[in-house]
Amino acid sequence: MLYRGMKIFLGPVVQAVFHPSVSGREHVPTVGPAILAGNHVSFSDHFFVPHVLHRKVIYLAKAQYFTGQGFVGTVTASLFNALGQKPVDRDSGRAGLAAIATAGEVLTEGNLLGIYPEGTRSPDGRLYRGRVGVARLWVESGAPLLPCAVIGSFEVQPPGQKMPKKGPVAVKFGPPMDLAKYDGRKRDARLYREITDDIMRAIQELSGQEYVNEYATDVKEQLAAG
Repeated sequence: MLYRGMKIFLGPVVQAVFHPSVSGREHVPTVGPAILAGNHVSFSDHFFVPHVLHRKVIYLAKAQYFTGQGFVGTVTASLFNALGQKPVDRDSGRAGLAAIATAGEVLTEGNLLGIYPEGTRSPDGRLYRGRVGVARLWVESGAPLLPCAVIGSFEVQPPGQKMPKKGPVAVKFGPPMDLAKYDGRKRDARLYREITDDIMRAIQELSGQEYVNEYATDVKEQLAAG
């Protein structure tokens, strides 16, 4: 009810301010489990993709979004809870396995799962190397996987900016990727890496971003170190 209520009341505001366009929406299944694997350039990505779809999208969000302090932290936690997002602790040693398990539960329940293969927001708007968890999840669940991309959200709300500014945004969905092409292959690290790279290429084709063959987390650590 909260999710529907937010779409009813906030939807017209989002449409009026950002004029989000959408293409490829017909590829998204209307029922049953499916995975939306997309780029992640802005905090607002969590809101633009659900805005253009009729189905509820459940994201795996870092646990800090649910425990923030102060006015902004309280509002953010309330929004993520209302949107039905799932908190994931990224700081634990088994964070990756826990995230895959949580994502698997979302799909088992027949939901639409939104996932960011890069694992974190891009620091500069470019597309970074994907983590192989998305490939493991796809292979183990067998759910349809669709690449998607949000374009313009980096300019609307780049990292570090608290509130988004006015600007156009586009959301694109690609057709489901072919899982059958990997049949008969040994399920090992090499296969998961190959699948993940294929997914990132599909996302790049939609987004038009420059691709960087490094993990975004490593680049962020380098930037923080000066």
